Formats: sequence, C-alpha cells, structure tokens
Amino acid sequence: MFKWMLLLLSLAFTFPNSLFALEVSMNSAKENFEKFATLHIRDPHDFLCKEEKNNFDDVVKIVCAFSKKPSTKFRDLENDFFKVQSTIKKDTFFLIITPHQKMKLYPMIFDLTKENDVYEANVELAKQWMIVGYMGKIPFIKEKENNDMGINFPFVMSHDKLPYVGGLDIKGNPVHIKKVQDVSDYLKIKKMYEEGKYESCLELIDEIMTEYPNSLFNAELLFYKIRVYSKLNDNDNVIENSKVYLREFSSDENVPEVLSLSAKAYSKIGLNTDAEYFFDRLFTEHEDSIYAKWGYIYFAEMQEASGAASKALIFYQKALMETDNVDLAATAAYKIAQYYIGASDLKKSAEYIMKIVNAKPVHFVDDVKTSMEMMHLFAESEDYITAAAIAKSIINATDRNNDDYERLLKERGIWLSKTTNKLEALESLNRYIEEYPFGTYEDEIKVAKDSLFFDTTDANVSARLSQYDELIQEYQKDSIGERAKYEKAKLLLENEMYSDVLGFKASLLELDSSQYEDIEEIITNAAIGVMKQSLKQKECNEVLNISNEYNITLSNEWDDGIFDCAMMGGDFSLSKRIAEKNLKSQDLELRKKWLYRYIKVDFATGNYSDVIEASKELIGLIKETPSSDEYKDVYRYMFDTYQRVENKEKMISSLVEIQKIFGDSYKDIDRYVAALTIGNTLKDDTLVITYGTEVMKIQKESNSYAQSPFVEFTLYQSYINKEEFEKALEVIQSLDTVDLIPNKRARQKYMLGTVLEKLWRNDEAKKAYEEAINADAASPWAKLAKDAKEI
Repeated sequence: MFKWMLLLLSLAFTFPNSLFALEVSMNSAKENFEKFATLHIRDPHDFLCKEEKNNFDDVVKIVCAFSKKPSTKFRDLENDFFKVQSTIKKDTFFLIITPHQKMKLYPMIFDLTKENDVYEANVELAKQWMIVGYMGKIPFIKEKENNDMGINFPFVMSHDKLPYVGGLDIKGNPVHIKKVQDVSDYLKIKKMYEEGKYESCLELIDEIMTEYPNSLFNAELLFYKIRVYSKLNDNDNVIENSKVYLREFSSDENVPEVLSLSAKAYSKIGLNTDAEYFFDRLFTEHEDSIYAKWGYIYFAEMQEASGAASKALIFYQKALMETDNVDLAATAAYKIAQYYIGASDLKKSAEYIMKIVNAKPVHFVDDVKTSMEMMHLFAESEDYITAAAIAKSIINATDRNNDDYERLLKERGIWLSKTTNKLEALESLNRYIEEYPFGTYEDEIKVAKDSLFFDTTDANVSARLSQYDELIQEYQKDSIGERAKYEKAKLLLENEMYSDVLGFKASLLELDSSQYEDIEEIITNAAIGVMKQSLKQKECNEVLNISNEYNITLSNEWDDGIFDCAMMGGDFSLSKRIAEKNLKSQDLELRKKWLYRYIKVDFATGNYSDVIEASKELIGLIKETPSSDEYKDVYRYMFDTYQRVENKEKMISSLVEIQKIFGDSYKDIDRYVAALTIGNTLKDDTLVITYGTEVMKIQKESNSYAQSPFVEFTLYQSYINKEEFEKALEVIQSLDTVDLIPNKRARQKYMLGTVLEKLWRNDEAKKAYEEAINADAASPWAKLAKDAKEI
C-alpha cells in the first residue's frame, strides 16, 4: 500500500487545531481470478469529488477539490488501474485521477462499525471517497437502475452486524496503530532539532522507532537521526544510518542532504575515497539541490584537511557564487576569509568578512572563538574597520551575560576611534559609558573619546571642518580666516585626510610663515601620508607621482614598501621586477635579501626552476658569510620546491641539509613526515626508520603529537619488516600515553598484541587483544584481535 500524509501547520505551529491531513491509500486484490484495486481519499473536512464521462458513459477522469493546499509537494501515485496527480489553481488544491482500465466513484459516508442504517446516498461532499478500478465487471457491487418512483428505504442491519477487524498487515494480522501520537512526537523532534536539543532529540527518535516500528514517518525519523548524529560529530553513526536510509528510502526528497552528510562524515574520519564516491553522487544526481552546494563546502574542507588549500578555495567560491541561501553563503564566505588569512592576504579576507557582516552578522557567533581570533588579527594589522565590524556582530548577537561583552564593547569603540569613522566611534564609546558607567575599562574609554576631537564636545569632524570653512569664507582677509586654514590643515592631517590637505596647498602657502612656521612640514607630512596610504592600498603609481611633485625621492629604501605592496596585492609581476632590480647589487647583504625575496615570489607563482637556481645562488652566498641566519630558510624552500616537482631524491638530500642547519626543529616536522612517506612508498624501511625516529623525537620534545599515530604505525611496520620486534614493541607502546580515538586505539592494541605474540609473550598479547576489542568493538581491528585471540 502506498500511503502519503501531507501536513500543513499554520504560522510555525502556532495554531495546532489548523492541522490539515490528507490521506491517500491504494489497495489491490483479486476477485474470481481477476485483479481490481481501490483508491481511498480521506480528509478531516468535507471535499468535492466529481466524475467526468465520455460519450460512451465511461469514466475518463475524476477530480477532487480541497479548500486547503499541502505545504509539501504531493508526489504522483500510479498502479495498474489509476494514475493520481495533483495541481494547484487559484489557491485550490486538486487531485486528478485518470484510469488505465475502468473506474467508479463512491462516497463513503457510513461507518459500519458505528452506524446500523445505510442507504443509497447521492452526495457531492464527503470526508471520504472510494474509487474502484476494475477490468471487466465491477467486483462485489451490483449495479442496477433505480426506480425514480420508488422509495429509498434504509437498510437496517443492527441484528446482523458483521465483526469489524480494521486494517490488516501483509500476513493478515490486525494492525494496531496509536493514531496521532507518532505525528505529535515527530513534530516534537523537529522542534527539538531546531532548538539544538540534540541529545533529547536522539532519545525521542529511538523511543518512537521502537514504539512505532511501522510509523509513516520512519523515513523522516531516520533522516533526523542522521542530522542529529552529524550535529554531534558522531561520524560513524552518520555513516551507518545513512547506509540504511539510502537503501530503504532511495527516492526520498531528503536523499541529497543525506548524501552530503554521509560524504562529510567519511571525509571527517579520513576515508576520502568513500567520501568522494558520495560527493560524486551528490554533485551528479542532485546538482541543483542546495545540499549539493553544502557538499561543495564539505568537499572543500576535505581538500583543505588534505593540504590542497587552493583546490578548497575553488569549491568555497563555487558554493558562494551558486547559492542564494544566506546560511550557505555566510559559511562559504567565512571559509574563504579564513583561507586568505592563512595566505596573509588580510585585505582580501576583509572583503569576505564584510559580506558576512552585511548579510548575516549572527554567523560570527557560530564559532565565536575563531571569529574573535580573526577579529584581533585584523586589529593587530591595523584594519580596525573590519575588526570593529566583527566585534559589532558578536555584540549584537549576544548580551551582557556573555563574559566577553564588556571587553568587545570597549575594543570596538577604541578601534573605531583609530579610524576616520569618528561619529560611529563616538556612538560606540558612548554606548559603553551608558551600559558600564563604572566599567572595568572606564579610563581607556574616556581617553579614547577625548582624543576624537580637539575639545570634549561630541561634534564630529565633518561639523568642525564645516565650521572652519565658514570661518575661512567669512574672514578671507582677516587673521581669523588664516587661523581657520591652519587649524583645518592640522585637523585634516590628524585625521589622515592627506589628500584634502594637499587640495588647498596653495591657500596654506599664502599664510605668514613667520607665524605659522610648520606649514611646509604639514604639507610634506601630508604628501608622505598620501604615499603611505597609497602603499597600503597598493596604489604604487600614486606613490611615484607624489614623490616627484613634492621632491620626495623614491630611492631603493622604498623598494621594500613597494615590494610588500605588490606581494600583498598579489601583483607578483611587479614584485619580481622590484626584486630583479636588486639581484646584482654590490652590497652582499642587499643582494642576499633580494635573492631571498625573489625566491619567495617564484615559489608563490610556481616558477620552481627559477626557485631552484636562485636558491643555489643564495646558498652559495650564505656559505661565504655564515652569519646570514635570517636567510637560511632557503633550504626549506628548496625542500618544498623539490616536493612540489616530486623529486624524491633531492627532497631527501635537502632534508639532510635542513637537519644539519636547524637540528630537530618542530618547524620541519612535516618535512620529516614527507620523507617518511617517501620511504614507505618506496618500501625503504631504513628511510622510514631514520625519519620516523626523528619525528617521534621532535614530538616528544615539543609534547605535541599531531603526527600520531600515523608515524608510529608506519615506523612499527618497518621494524616488523626488519624483524626488530623489540624496537617495534617500544614504538607501539609509546602510543599508550597519547590520546587516540577509539578506532585508532583498537588498531594500536591489535598491533601491540601482534608484536608481543612474535616475542612469545602470549599472555600479554591476549591482554592487548582484549584491550583492542574493548577500545572499539565495532572496528575491523577489534575483529582481527578477536580472531587472533581465539587462535
């Protein structure tokens, strides 16, 4: 039986009595070896059904009309006798039934379990209608012409009432359904999920699925179970339940979201191949779904975790460009902003931060710790506008109960006071004073507020400038007008409005230099300010123009700023030209500095052959002047370059030099891991042991185990291959003090048992196997341990 329940609740379930439940059910059977089918349509309110016939009196269509329409799309139903379709016209919902054979419509106005009298009824409205589909002769029902002159007496059967059984399952047993309760519980689950009560939600789902194993909402219940496990980061359960869901409900409308969550879960536990299979299904089978766009986010996160940051960026941008969903767009923009922070391009990152600020500022509280770290990073780089925007977003999304609320209010006001947004700064500072009249940061706030203007008034800069302009106009040939020009110049200079100072340079030069001795200094400082702003904004041509006009020579000392400007803006062509200009410098120190910068540019642009040649030259200079410690990172660039061109032999030789120069530095741990991976790929156990030992040593000294247990597992296997079982034992036992997830712990204990067995320490081996089973009984390692234990 196909059965669909469409629920409509008005205004977020505000009026529970407004429930609209439409039930459509199909049944089929045989009578006298001939198949027939029934279609029942039920609704709590009376509705209209009408037959349409052709010239031969055959029913060619039945149309049912409802005053309310469902909130979700009605799916077409079809069997050998009927096809049921839906449409909406002028706010009226219609079901249209067309026959494949013959069909007949009957109103079901009597309930024989409650009523004793029945009679032939000719009605247009009923709460239930039955349509019979048949081939030749209609089963069980005798059709005969009524005599219009006759009386329609009711048929009374109170003394011969048949026993009422109700619905039967496929085996013929009565079906006992507690009506409505699973509906209300399902609605509770949705509400709990929306409120973030995931543990309670999961508990209720399990109770409903146990109490109502045949519930109409099994698909939705399992779907919400998957969503809850995803929210709880229980990836193993997401995967297991998704397998059941995709097998049992493969045509359900929520399949795209389940595919996205399943792919995400596989990626989070490191099974990238499995993840890619589900991502591929999601992107090809449901490319127009919003969850395909969420899939771009999850796929990008997987790429980022694998070290493919640039590929991750492509998919973050794809998600952002292809969606009009605010939540998805905010998430994508946040990820892109983090990427550019990692790439040291704070200006580009700020662009995406401001997109979130304008579209969905509350998004910053989803990961408030990371958001605040980003905020302080912008503040440290003097991007106070972006830092203050993030602070405002968090402030508006929280209240005074938040431990960071007062500090955020203070920081936003102070940051804004360092920008040209004086009015906004004043508003923020006043808000702090209003909310915390005796606050922790009261003194800092007052100093910041007083420094906004020359006096203690709340007038903004524009108002004061307007006042000076009025004075200049009114007292053109008076000392008052001259003083207004001077004060205006100082105010503009103090507020870093350097271009405006230069804009009325001619008027300033007319002032009496004996009275206003620092006019030339103000103009020069304004020109320097424009240059600095242009450098910060990567307007390098403007820097050259200002330098020529005001006799500020751009010597080599400005090359540093221009280089940084070009690098920050991603103009690697300009960066390379500036660096190349200094490569032949006779000053060895300058030459080394610019060689080093040249290497950085080429490495960033993927010109690896140039990186290698320049690195060799710089290494030669370093060897001539051993004090050049600041440029010895070139050895690391050499290694990383060889890694990108996949020159394994050169990678190893470069790593030997790195180890000689830097010793066992945690900064090089990823490079040691890369060498270990090479050894593992080449089946070179000696190489694995050499660098695996180094990684373990560095991790122990730094008390950081980011590369565990991968390194230990790989090193262990190499010792096993060399039959150095005692050393393998020492390595695998070292993981006893390292935090591992259950699956990894099970693997470690299984490997421990294996090597103990090789050392004929069977009792200890059995104990290790038992610990593997206890760590994660569902893991394949536990199964291997169980098998080994039973041998």
